[in-house]
This record gives sequence, C-alpha cells and structure tokens, in this order.
Amino acid sequence: MVSAICPDCNILLVEANSPTFSNLGAAELTAAAAGPVSIGNSYGGAESSSEASYDSYYGAGNEKTIAITAATGDDAYGAEYPAASPDVIAVGGTTLSPVSPPPQSGRAWTETAWSDAGSGCSSYEPQPTWQAGVVPSGCTKRAVADVSAVANPSTGVAVYDSHGLGGGTVFGGTSVATQIISATYARGTAPVSAGAGQLYAAASSSYAADFYDVTSGSNGSFGVTDLCTAGPGWDGPTGLGTPDGAAAF
Repeated sequence: MVSAICPDCNILLVEANSPTFSNLGAAELTAAAAGPVSIGNSYGGAESSSEASYDSYYGAGNEKTIAITAATGDDAYGAEYPAASPDVIAVGGTTLSPVSPPPQSGRAWTETAWSDAGSGCSSYEPQPTWQAGVVPSGCTKRAVADVSAVANPSTGVAVYDSHGLGGGTVFGGTSVATQIISATYARGTAPVSAGAGQLYAAASSSYAADFYDVTSGSNGSFGVTDLCTAGPGWDGPTGLGTPDGAAAF
C-alpha cells in the first residue's frame, strides 16, 4: 500500500521477534533509528492496565519527528492498543464506493464509515490536549480514531500477487488504511513533530481544504453516539475524515 500511494518512497520492512508489545516496541525503535518520515503499524491488541508502559516505544527519542500510524482494528466499536496511545496517529476505516454514472465534476465517490472500523474511548490512556473539546463529553480519555482511509474489503484496494495468491484480489481492513495514511505523510510537507495534534490543528484552521468529512455510517450503537456513528466534524470510526490531498500531512 505504501508503494501504491508513494511509488518513489523507500520502504523498510522491520519484523519483530514475536507479536508481544515489548518485541513490537523494539521493532518500532529499530524502524525509528533508520530516520523515516513515517512508520506504519498494521497491528493491534486488547487494551490493558499496563499499556502506558509501552507508550515510550512510540514517542521516544527521534520518533517525535516521525509520523507513527496505528490501525484501530477491524472489530467495530472498542479501543485497541497501540492505536489508543496518544503518541500515535490512530487510523480508522471507511467504505468507498464509486458514483454511477460518475458526475461531470466534483467527487466521484461516496464515502461512509466502515461498519467494522475500530473506534472508542480508551480505558487507560489520558486524553491528549488536542482532543479536549473535540471528542464527546462522555469520553474523558484518549479517543480513536484520528483520521481514516478506505478499509472495507468489499470496496477495498486491488492487489496483484504473483507469489502466494497467484493473481488479483482485493484487500481491506484498517491495516490497509494505516499504510495509506503512512504513505500520505511521506508525500506531505507538514511538520510531524506534533503527531496527531498537527492534524487537529489543521482541521480547526482549514478543515474543508485538508480533509473529506465522512458524515454517515456507523460501527454500532453504544450510547456515546459520536464514538460509533459518523457525523459532521470528528467522529470515532473516521476521526477527522480522509485526506483531501496531502496538505495537512
């Protein structure tokens, strides 16, 4: 996905020794030491009371100048880690469908919140200052997502695999969306030292120019409507929306 969005990018794959947060964190630091523009993390797991102890892997040292994206998950409502960390850019998902017949001008696609996109309010991570007054008042901790991209496998991305699958197929999930956003950072020009906070600042100053606001669709009904139902402005499944160009990235 990074190659598709940014064909001229140099891509480094870093693999962890095992799928534990400590080993994944070590891989994160290895990736950061290479000095990339962004790091895409297409994984996540259940939250736990000890998760904050891993936050330093995603915000330590020179990682503060790297855009670190993390998938919100494909299990609908419910926060996952590391997307719930305030040190990452949590990426949700949408359903992207072509308009038929395509219009003569304007957007030729409809976009709604993907029903399986992860979202929610963290049980343990504190609310970042840049989310204060933006997320629903019922969520007093870190809320996800921050931004989104296409994730529904039914309307996902076409992939040709000449090795394992031996042909064309379609992929989706917030794992795809995360790498789309990671590659968008590689094409963008905005400073990334503020992490997700930079996106919220861009949205408040020039929202229409930088994001496509996804205003319909949901991943369930769980009381705090904005956390699971798309609407104007920020919402849980799609965050601030999807990129409208790379100006905010």
